[in-house]
Amino acid sequence: MLHSKLIAMKKINYILIALFLTGILFSSCKKYLTVNPKTQMPQDILFDTEGGFKDALTGVYIQMKSSNTYGGALTQTTIESLVSSWDVVSNTTEQRIGLFNFADAGVQTSFESIWGQQYKTIANVNAILGQIDAKKAVFKTPGLFELIKGECLAIRAYLHLDMLRLFGPIPTATANAPLMPYATVVSATPVEKISYTAFQNALYKDLTDAENLLKDIDPLTKYSLAQVKTPGIVSGFNPGDTFFAYRYLRMNYFAVKSLQARTYLWFNETAKAYECAKTVIDVKNADGTPKFKLGAATDFSNKDYVLTTEHLFGLYDFDMFNKYNNNYAAGILKKGTAETTIKTQLYGNTGTDIRESSMWELVTLTNGSKCYIIKKYQVVANTLVTPATDFKQIPMLRLSELYLIAAETAPYAEGVEYLRTFRTARNIGNLATPANPAALQTEIIKEYRKEFYAEGQAFYQYKRLNVAKGSYLFAPSAATVNYLVPIPKTEAI
Repeated sequence: MLHSKLIAMKKINYILIALFLTGILFSSCKKYLTVNPKTQMPQDILFDTEGGFKDALTGVYIQMKSSNTYGGALTQTTIESLVSSWDVVSNTTEQRIGLFNFADAGVQTSFESIWGQQYKTIANVNAILGQIDAKKAVFKTPGLFELIKGECLAIRAYLHLDMLRLFGPIPTATANAPLMPYATVVSATPVEKISYTAFQNALYKDLTDAENLLKDIDPLTKYSLAQVKTPGIVSGFNPGDTFFAYRYLRMNYFAVKSLQARTYLWFNETAKAYECAKTVIDVKNADGTPKFKLGAATDFSNKDYVLTTEHLFGLYDFDMFNKYNNNYAAGILKKGTAETTIKTQLYGNTGTDIRESSMWELVTLTNGSKCYIIKKYQVVANTLVTPATDFKQIPMLRLSELYLIAAETAPYAEGVEYLRTFRTARNIGNLATPANPAALQTEIIKEYRKEFYAEGQAFYQYKRLNVAKGSYLFAPSAATVNYLVPIPKTEAI
């Protein structure tokens, strides 16, 4: 019998089409932050029922998988081109992105597409939030109002943080930071741009509000990850509404705490970042077992290369099999023609690191040439998938990141232990202990590069720490590293 999650995702795709046809997924006008008021009437109809709110939120998650954002540009393509993760062809947009040629028209179009899609998705979140309080009476299912509102606030924060991390200033040089919009309403006029501090405070408020809404009603706080993955009488988690299940594919309470850790780290509030990371790392199920665990060699043996076991929040991508074949197996996204570049330069040729030995493979293309590709998104075809082999998830927040955040923000001796625990899970626990905090920081940034390859996180860490080109792995010799990605011209005035 086909996995219920697959059936649900098929239904979601039809929902998305329906939402587009009814105009609920707002399109932009002249500017990306301007919304056509003609679309305001259908939303009044959509938000008259619980089902309408559910469908609208489902549509938001689907939008987040756009190829212009987390389905590609902000995980595997454009953002990874900034750190030269892939071999490029001369005189292409991808090469110019790696050279930080932000004046190039093709490069500008790439980042304008990201900007536009992110704010379109934010507009749809705001459409829900703009109605939900006034329509609270339509919610009859206990906890559903809080669940949907909390998720929307958390998604809005997630999307805005990445806009700041990509288009904003280096966190240590914000004196002349460009103004950016933090959109909280659907408007027919451009959203006002606000100061760096105001943007920061808006992020904190959305995350705090989301935390308060979800902490008492999110099933993941009471049930194990295994239970919310398999709702029903047998698992012991049998919600009357399956919208409360599969919380690892949604902005759940622990995803909010994880996003808080990421956000506080960006703003160098290390004590708060450490507190949030530790909350998630230490959380236990009712039987005393850890609620979340780091991935290990056995996961790779089971072909779970994206390590879904440690996803705090992932996006389910029904088409991942085809995307992998078209992008990776076909040699479009590749690094080198032999194992040497990755095994030596990235992993240090340890001989034990499970990522070094199991995450990559040398393939022969139809023209007979060879290339080295990452298997992170290699999955079983939809026609063959079973619940035990269904790993089609785009990682958005992972436990490994929290270990690295804790390693950086904890007192030095404790930080070393967090790094050692993480490295042990990757089978390199025997590497030398960093001698001092500066050395620890150096090792952490190396792990970000190894761990989040093809996930879009490395550039943000390089930018946050203003890493010099000499420590910027794979930077082209002709590149002049520039972390200040310009705000698209369409929004710069």
